[in-house]
Amino acid sequence: MIIVTGAAGFIGSCMVQFLNENEHHNLILVDDFGVEKKRANWEGKEYIRTVERQSFFEWLEKEQPEISIVFHLGARTDTTEFDYAIHEELNVQYSQKMWEYCTARQIPLVYASSAATYGNGELGYNDDHEVVKQLQPLNPYGISKNEFDKWALQQTQQPPFWAGLKFFNVYGPNEYHKARMASVIFHSFNQIRDTGLVKLFRSHKDGFNDGEQLRDFVYVKDVVKVMYWLMQQQEADTAGKPASGLYNLGTGTARSFIDLVKATFAGVDKEPNIQFIDMPEDIRDKYQYFTEANMNKLKEAGYHKPFYSLEEGVDDYVRNYLSAGKIF
Repeated sequence: MIIVTGAAGFIGSCMVQFLNENEHHNLILVDDFGVEKKRANWEGKEYIRTVERQSFFEWLEKEQPEISIVFHLGARTDTTEFDYAIHEELNVQYSQKMWEYCTARQIPLVYASSAATYGNGELGYNDDHEVVKQLQPLNPYGISKNEFDKWALQQTQQPPFWAGLKFFNVYGPNEYHKARMASVIFHSFNQIRDTGLVKLFRSHKDGFNDGEQLRDFVYVKDVVKVMYWLMQQQEADTAGKPASGLYNLGTGTARSFIDLVKATFAGVDKEPNIQFIDMPEDIRDKYQYFTEANMNKLKEAGYHKPFYSLEEGVDDYVRNYLSAGKIF
């Protein structure tokens, strides 16, 4: 059986769908399934059963299932939540329990880290283990993710394989429930539909023009392909498997928010109409103006499949999901 935590969420539900499409139906889905607005993300998927997040470890002890791999994608992801205790409980302590379970039973573990660990990028965006202790994330979410990464790297007792994937700016279907934290594409599509224009944040930093803040935007369909490939590598009876550790997961190419919005307008066959507004003060000092994943480690580990370009990914997302009112 395959465990997917966060299975009712954005990336988790897309991972479940991708597993289904590749003939994996022996899935245990873990999440808070009482959140009604996320129901569409999981109710149409194929799986063995759902387990509530709070009772998951008790369920494991009782049922003693045979597990082939754990995709631990559940987390508190709100970068505007400044109560660290909330992030610590879900992103650190819960993840530590998952690690210890996988270690004791020798189960491969793939978990969600984040590019938010890199802070303002002063130390670059290299998934080098030596730099992890020096990173200074800008918000409690990023701090919690980095704290778990640091903890994982210190453990002498480990799962047979583990990978902490530093997700960059992931976008795509099934993020409708994330409200303020949904991607700029999601919000842009809704603004175009409702008003005919898109509002973007002005720059509040020297060296960046309005709308030219740069991020590494990665389509969720590429994210799940990488995770599936990591699973396949563990199942294959071959030498040269990827080493355990932290891996960046972006495209390796930073693009501007203006490029992103232009691609969204193109997806609905309209000319761009952009208005700039001030950035909210509560995030102004915690805002990343540039992110770009160094993808060399994943490539050297053997992953060579092409990634969607920004225009390709946005077009697929807008035309086949947002405009069609569908989930993945």
